[in-house]
Amino acid sequence: MSGKKRASPGTDTEKNPLEGVELSDEDAQKLQQVQKQIERTELLLERRGHQALLPAYEKRRSIAKTIPKFWPVALMNHPLISFQAQHSIDRVALSYLEDLWIARDAKEPRCFTLEFYFKSNPYFTDSVLKKEYKYVPSSAAAEEEPDEDGLTPTMLDFSWARDVNPSATKINWKDPNNALTKLHPRNPTCPAEAGSFFNFFEIASDPFDIGTTIANEVFVEATDYFLGNIPSDELDSDDEESDDDDDDADEIDLEKPRSKKQKKE
Repeated sequence: MSGKKRASPGTDTEKNPLEGVELSDEDAQKLQQVQKQIERTELLLERRGHQALLPAYEKRRSIAKTIPKFWPVALMNHPLISFQAQHSIDRVALSYLEDLWIARDAKEPRCFTLEFYFKSNPYFTDSVLKKEYKYVPSSAAAEEEPDEDGLTPTMLDFSWARDVNPSATKINWKDPNNALTKLHPRNPTCPAEAGSFFNFFEIASDPFDIGTTIANEVFVEATDYFLGNIPSDELDSDDEESDDDDDDADEIDLEKPRSKKQKKE
């Protein structure tokens, strides 16, 4: 008895039913209108959310100030920030951080100023280091009238790459010859070599999205990052850190407390 030979995989000539789907101009227009409504609603919720959360953030701020190294630990428990502060001397300097705040732009809350508050330390004289992500609207925005919710067409067409201008802040180093950004400069030809974390302040560009990561992830979930209540795969990135032989400063433990996952022996 002979049977029909089974075709090899990939030889099926049946037409894919998901190919060639056509969309009429009318339906495309309807979808675009609905999408604009969705984006408008999302923007309103985001703006109102920032305002509604402000009292809670202020309350957390007062509590965090009483907890030693709250913000340094929270920052170092984020894999991107930990990677950008690889040098032990950076972590020692960050251990003097006692407060961190996000001041959002009143007209465009998606833009903000990061404020790092430091106690007296052996590295720089500044008590506050700031980095602003300034909203720079187009010239047409000046002629727009906001609607009943305070939104304008320019706000709905917001583009981070186009409408935001990051700033640079000069750090007043106590010993300019041993400035951390001088000891570990950013390599402009190799973006992966960010050098010292403090280049983030002294160089306007933010190619690693450190600012938005801190503002939209670490600041929002600061308590969870401090306690280590984040997915274990994120914490694993800290388990295989290399030692910095070039740094003479003593290592400061910025990876405790951890409530769910302990660092491997």
